[in-house]
Amino acid sequence: MKILLIGEFSGLHWTLAQGLRQLGHQVTVASDGDGWKNYDRDIHLNRKTNSKWEGIKYIGKLLCVLPRLKGYDVVQFINPCFLSLKPEKSIYVYRYLRKHNKKVFLGAFGTDHYWVKAGVINHIYRYSDFNIGDTPRITPRTQQVSLETLHGGTADSNIEMAETCDGIIACLWEYYAAYQKDFPDKLTYIPLPIDYSKITSRIRQEPEKVNFFIGIQSARSDAKGTDIMYPILREIEQQYPDRCTVTVAQDVPFEQYERMMNEADVQLDQIYSYTPSMNSLLAMAKGLIVVSGGEPENYEILNEQELRPIINVYPTPEDIRKQLIFLIEHKNLIPKLSKESIEYVHRHHNYVEVARKYAAFWQEAGTNRNGSQHQ
Repeated sequence: MKILLIGEFSGLHWTLAQGLRQLGHQVTVASDGDGWKNYDRDIHLNRKTNSKWEGIKYIGKLLCVLPRLKGYDVVQFINPCFLSLKPEKSIYVYRYLRKHNKKVFLGAFGTDHYWVKAGVINHIYRYSDFNIGDTPRITPRTQQVSLETLHGGTADSNIEMAETCDGIIACLWEYYAAYQKDFPDKLTYIPLPIDYSKITSRIRQEPEKVNFFIGIQSARSDAKGTDIMYPILREIEQQYPDRCTVTVAQDVPFEQYERMMNEADVQLDQIYSYTPSMNSLLAMAKGLIVVSGGEPENYEILNEQELRPIINVYPTPEDIRKQLIFLIEHKNLIPKLSKESIEYVHRHHNYVEVARKYAAFWQEAGTNRNGSQHQ
């Protein structure tokens, strides 16, 4: 198949492209590289700033690129926000690509209308970015995200894409759950793709001092939960100075981030997630134990009956502290959890096998109920 993947989150599309190419497909990735993360891509859709002039130049770039994005068997959008434009402007590009290609698919891979609606309005999660139990989680960021995604052009664009695309792929249980009620007939779940062929895996042995690693993006600290986790880590480091140490990577390039992570035993990641992210899976492939989302729903959607390598946390200071102290006081479990972490990624997230699942879904999905493909 000839496949276009447009947009990028955490290297998902580029990694998927590598798997698809291994299977013999012709793949083009068009994206901005996920901003400062600068992931690889074939067609660069970068926008330098959000100024009006840069916006005009960016639209000019898109007009030059669009003729090259016709004639694909499959086009997949990373998210309704797949370009460095407001969704109400990007929707015109979506309509053009839908018209000039055979099938189009929407990725449920991140923040969008349906996921925010599931958390803020439908309350389907025990906890999320927007609630902890019955208590709303109100921050400047959650208020802004809710305002931007639940109403207006962003919501309208997301709804149109979901209703008119040929299929929707969710990469995490929580995104799957957000779309399940409205689109049961065109929705599927496919795990995140990880290329661990170039990753050095090392089963961690029981350490003298547990090395906790935390990466902090200052602009998204409250989204990841590092604003809560980091102070607790420092408290525990003071409480157990001879039994643990803390490594912090704050706003560093990914290569430096990865080097720092390689020496750690335990990685702390998103605490509002039910499932491990691309970043967590990378750490697990290396043999680190991840403190993040490992809820029963995560294992159930994977049909995983044996492995339980993730240290699941409820997003409260009390539970985070409890789980970190547990690891310090039971560091003899680290080799077992490390081995399971590597096996978990190999079992469920092999990028070629994930690509095979995408290709099968794309081929089977995308016909109208009468069996004819949309024109």
